[in-house]
Amino acid sequence: MQALTNRSKVVAKKEMTFIEKLYLPAIFSGMIITFKHFFRRKPTIKYPEQIRPFSGVYRGQHVLKRDEIGAERCTACGLCAVACPAEAITMTSAERKPGEEGLYREEKYAATYEINMLRCIFCGDCEDACPKEAIFLTDRKVDSLYTRKEFVYGKNILVESKENPISLVKRQTPQVKEFKHHVEFAHNQTYDKQKKVKNSSH
Repeated sequence: MQALTNRSKVVAKKEMTFIEKLYLPAIFSGMIITFKHFFRRKPTIKYPEQIRPFSGVYRGQHVLKRDEIGAERCTACGLCAVACPAEAITMTSAERKPGEEGLYREEKYAATYEINMLRCIFCGDCEDACPKEAIFLTDRKVDSLYTRKEFVYGKNILVESKENPISLVKRQTPQVKEFKHHVEFAHNQTYDKQKKVKNSSH
């Protein structure tokens, strides 16, 4: 049969010498490499006393963001769940009732929102797919737990609190900031800003 490439190489079986059969040269060369590592700088750190510096765009535990007035941004459109390659995101939608404008940003919101952290591969596709800037991956690490059920994070864990919002300054690149200032992308802004855009267009 003809080879697929011209990189084929004929391998010949070479008989080992008496010294090679003793395996002493191979053992000594391996020990030399081991002793060299004794005098090198150790790559390990003493965690948690020492913490390795993380990248500014490190992808850790998720957060469901609120807008400037404290309303939940998520509209349960499902794009994050569709984009997730691990199928780790599930949600159910509900309609906003009168008087809940300060709780939910749009007329439809996520009544339940769950992420299976054991399935998640922290790729960030959910963050890229979200048209409302509702979900982000933060620099927080996922805690170690004892049961699989505890790794299914709901809104009680994912939604940020109004008192302690999670900063995403490091993840807001210049390209993202420029995107937010475009009038044609006003659906990514708060209700007050949308009203200003509509009024200015009339």
